[in-house]
Amino acid sequence: MIRVAQVRAEFSDMSSIREHEGKFPLYDCPGCLNRQDQSNMSSAAHPDEKDIDIIVTYSDPSGAVRISSVRSRDLSASWVWKNPSNENYSLTESSQVADDPFRSTLSCREPGRHTPNDHQYGSEMRHPQASAVHPLKLKRRMLRRERRESRTAELIQQDKEIDNQMQEAAIKRALELDTTIKGRYSIWRKEYENPNSDSTVKLMRDQIIMARVYATIAKAKNNIMLYDSLMEHSRKSQLAIGEATSDSELHPSALDQAKAMGHILSTAKDQLYHCMTIARKLRAMLQSSETNVNELKKKSAFLIQLAAKTVPKPLHCLPLLLTTEYYLRGYEEKDFANREKLEDPSLYHYAIFSDNVLAASVVVNSTVLHVKEPEKHVFHIVTDKLNLAAMKMWFLVNPPAGAAIQVQNVDDFTWLNSSYCPVLRQLESARMIEYYFKAHQTSSLTAGSDNLKYRNPKYLSMLNHLRFYLPEVYPKLNKILFLDDDIVIQKDLTPLWSVNLQGMVNGAVETCKESFHRFDKYLNFSNPKISENFDPNACGWAFGMNIFDLKEWKKRDITGIYHHWQDMNEDRTLWKLGTLPPGLITFYNLTYPLDRSWHGLGLGYDPALNLTEIENAAVVHYNGNYKPWLDLAIAKYRSYWSRYVMFDNLYLQLCNINE
Repeated sequence: MIRVAQVRAEFSDMSSIREHEGKFPLYDCPGCLNRQDQSNMSSAAHPDEKDIDIIVTYSDPSGAVRISSVRSRDLSASWVWKNPSNENYSLTESSQVADDPFRSTLSCREPGRHTPNDHQYGSEMRHPQASAVHPLKLKRRMLRRERRESRTAELIQQDKEIDNQMQEAAIKRALELDTTIKGRYSIWRKEYENPNSDSTVKLMRDQIIMARVYATIAKAKNNIMLYDSLMEHSRKSQLAIGEATSDSELHPSALDQAKAMGHILSTAKDQLYHCMTIARKLRAMLQSSETNVNELKKKSAFLIQLAAKTVPKPLHCLPLLLTTEYYLRGYEEKDFANREKLEDPSLYHYAIFSDNVLAASVVVNSTVLHVKEPEKHVFHIVTDKLNLAAMKMWFLVNPPAGAAIQVQNVDDFTWLNSSYCPVLRQLESARMIEYYFKAHQTSSLTAGSDNLKYRNPKYLSMLNHLRFYLPEVYPKLNKILFLDDDIVIQKDLTPLWSVNLQGMVNGAVETCKESFHRFDKYLNFSNPKISENFDPNACGWAFGMNIFDLKEWKKRDITGIYHHWQDMNEDRTLWKLGTLPPGLITFYNLTYPLDRSWHGLGLGYDPALNLTEIENAAVVHYNGNYKPWLDLAIAKYRSYWSRYVMFDNLYLQLCNINE
């Protein structure tokens, strides 16, 4: 009867497993390679084991259990037959094998070592001691060690090269350094002495405040000597500070004065300090300061409005001089050329309503300089009776090259009267007269916090409202480009006539960004007439550069819509005065948004605009109080306007209008 043995083995070296699966003899060490014959002899000594199939189980690297078989005669002589039922079987060898991960799980027996089961199935043949590592593994180890050494040497060489490059660059920078200006980079400069460069100034101002507090308390307690001392030190500290805003601007003696003030304040604190009394006094001083600040804000707003609306002397001189020349030289008999172009709808027409000769000249000059065919462009200028002669004189003497000019008087539009125009009717009312001309008197109409800008005299001029009557002013035109007099043209505007307004009446650039300049900024949405008809989040747009489709205007009766809402706002409860709020209402859902690059806004109030956007805009608009012809103008924006002013003109030189 043939006995079948089953052996379970764990293989760490999968090359040995592949030998089993390939039915090749298993040799677990080099010393056993020459023992095959002896192994066969050992098998011959045990005839009952000759043809035994040994089932070997093992786990592959993925964890799956594999089964393989091997013939007993193919085993080397180093294999030991053990009785699995022997309870005294020792795991010493297997433990030692496990300690060395480089040794095969099936290892050679060392000479001279025996176990109690060495001869259970017969005599075991003795072998010389064999190496525990396969030659292939030794070769791989050697190759890995060589690669590590090669990589280490390479990295060391790279480090040396980088160090050399850094040294060379440092030497080069040192040679190029200009030591004559090294003070610019020195941390020992004066402004680095104290990171809080205004700390002493703040301290002295705080001391002055506390000195006034203690002086008031000392006076109330009849401590005249301490009161005089505090007031004297307060005066000296104020003189020491002067106009200084940082410590570097203080006189060297200021620090001594701060120390002296500290001593007197310490004395006052010892004698007069009481928490509640000090708190009440500081609160009273805070309230007084807030009141003063509010008064100064009101005065500042008034002065800004006054300065913005007051005509400077040179600009007042120019129309006077032009008017005088107009009548002295007999120019009232002259007229502009190219009158046949004024009503030709195939040409490019512009509408400019202004009483400022210099501003109107800049608009016309900057436009003509950028068009390709000036002879196809027509400028319609409407002014008031006071400036009509001056406006005509300027453009008769300085006609735009090739372009046609028309100058009209708004008072000649006889149809524009109080019976037709609601604004004129309202301006003649007693309520409006009181609002504008009796603003200094206290009454139910003038009391309150009405913003001074809404009392702007320009709202009294029909030139400001004439933009709502364009079809009546130019009945034979189909399209017209409206331009304010505080703009500058930087590109050819001819393509605007080709823009498809998609059935809209007004083409304009929208001004809303996030939550700014939407309808709720201009209209009173607490009034149901507004809230029921308009969206408070609707986007606002800019008056100042607008392309109007006059045919569509007539079809939709835009002027009638304007009249309707002006009548409803007679008591100024829907919006304050001005033309933008009624414009937003009149052209609600009738405005086509133009690309933002056509119209750059804010040059008259915002000093933080992006200069690149300004330079890329086709039109820049000085909307706001800081007009470019005023001393209030923002200096960095003035050049965009002044480059189109004819400073070499005789009339400008006589009026001292210069850059």
